[in-house]
Amino acid sequence: MKQFFKMMMASIMGLMVTLFLIALIGFAVIAAIIGMIVSGADQGPVSMKDNSWLHMDFKEIITDRSNNDPFASFDFISFKAVPQIGLNDILKSIKAAAEDDRLSGVYLDLSQINVGFASMNEIRDALEKFKKSGKPVHAYADYMGQKAYFMASVADSISLNPAGGLELQGLSSQQMFYKQALEKLDVQVQVIRHGKFKGAVEPFILDAMSPENKLQTQKYVTALWDKMVSGMADGRGISSEAINQVADGLKLRSAKDAMTLRLVDRICYRDEFVAALKKVDGIKEGAALSKIRISKYSRLLENSSALGNKYSKSKIAVVYASGGIGMGKSNYGIMGAKTISKAIAKARKNKKVKIIVLRVDSPGGSALASDVIWREVELAKKVKPVVVSMGNMAASGGYYIACGANRILADESTITGSIGVFGLLPNVKGLLNNKLGVTTDTVNSNSHSDVGSGYRSMNAFEQNAVQATVENVYSDFIGKVAKGRGMTREQVDEIGQGRVWVGKDALEIGLIDEFGGLEKSIEVAASMVKIDDYSIIEYPEQKASLEVLLENWSENMTQATLKSVFGDEYVHYRDLHETLKGKGVFARLPFDKLFE
Repeated sequence: MKQFFKMMMASIMGLMVTLFLIALIGFAVIAAIIGMIVSGADQGPVSMKDNSWLHMDFKEIITDRSNNDPFASFDFISFKAVPQIGLNDILKSIKAAAEDDRLSGVYLDLSQINVGFASMNEIRDALEKFKKSGKPVHAYADYMGQKAYFMASVADSISLNPAGGLELQGLSSQQMFYKQALEKLDVQVQVIRHGKFKGAVEPFILDAMSPENKLQTQKYVTALWDKMVSGMADGRGISSEAINQVADGLKLRSAKDAMTLRLVDRICYRDEFVAALKKVDGIKEGAALSKIRISKYSRLLENSSALGNKYSKSKIAVVYASGGIGMGKSNYGIMGAKTISKAIAKARKNKKVKIIVLRVDSPGGSALASDVIWREVELAKKVKPVVVSMGNMAASGGYYIACGANRILADESTITGSIGVFGLLPNVKGLLNNKLGVTTDTVNSNSHSDVGSGYRSMNAFEQNAVQATVENVYSDFIGKVAKGRGMTREQVDEIGQGRVWVGKDALEIGLIDEFGGLEKSIEVAASMVKIDDYSIIEYPEQKASLEVLLENWSENMTQATLKSVFGDEYVHYRDLHETLKGKGVFARLPFDKLFE
């Protein structure tokens, strides 16, 4: 009998080990399949013929940095990939293409474009520099939105489908408000804030924007539009007034209207446009146009001088800090304080790294998490300089982590500032009692043990205590900005109060030092430490796809599924969820994006 039990236990253990190995292999197979689906043909061997065109169709979602996470771009409903590409790879590719004799020019395919305003400006500026090489840039679209047209206006020629159209009507910023929905659900949200412009709390207490919030929103929306109009006007050789007249009068009803108004150069079908490109290269009729997608071209550049001398002993570290700010590890659109702090610390301790460029693209988040990252920047500054490169937005907590840097660069279109904080304490007692028939009972060890439990509202004494906490965090915030920017606390408070600024205005009031994107920030960093021969090292270090898959399986599955269900409106669900579940004081913008 004893021998029987030994054999039975051995069999069970063997079965468990076998099942574990099968599961592990299964995960690996799934990761490989998803990796192939996500990457598609771009993961095969890459080659390029002479007289090729660098094809930029902007079908990818453009992030600051390319992502190794196979779920970041996977739609679990359609089981298809939504391709992504990093701005870092795009800029490197355009820079290298200018000197690559195999490339004839750039073919902009602009029927769709997924990119933020500051990133869009960086790409457009890179194309302006590319044109100085003498190579042409030609743009084509079946239909062009405003962002697409702004990008196209840098081209030597713009062609439009005869049955397509061009959209010019101005920019719009929209915010969603939850006050009435919360009232219907019998949920009370108590808000404690410092900053009359702190619009992040308004969705919970108002039905529409406050006058202060509407004022700041109008100011930066107008500034962004003026920047776009100026670029269009310069690129097309027409006046800004003429473009605004087109927008105000909704004058673009057809492709012919765009031609008549000199907004495009040619109305033609795609095959006719491609035929024209063939003539540039002297390609015979019937032969295919040679082109290479920018995502593939970037993979050819591993040994390119455009990436710097990878054997150089001098390194410039670029730390990518993207997404809403929270504690813990970074995951699916959230910038984790643990991950980013560790990345900055690694760059600080790496003796080959002479200077750190912190690339910030964030609407903010947890004030505590922001402070953890800020502290790591301060520690790094004691060893080597830190330059901040602001992306599409670096506001609230995003500005918190940036303010201590030795130098700050931003695009004219970067959304920044929002120096203000708030706290939210939801009370779901009404929802539980009146809507669901659920009651609660409480036993406390002290007078206010259940404050913030979510099952009752705060009394006046408790509200004053929480307000004092918020005031302390705000005082700490403006003190750190004052120290970092060489201002007085009073000066910071005057431009603070939660007010949002666009990069153009941020320069005038001293929140940033100069205009420039990621490439310019790296150039400034190199000049600060007086190095010409250097290479770039990027942090946080990217993990292998399988490791990412196994580490974040459950979270990624849930987030990706919700994203596929809600589509573009997913950001509203995510922001509401993150805000209501979070603890402590927040430093955050009320939105993640502007609408065309």
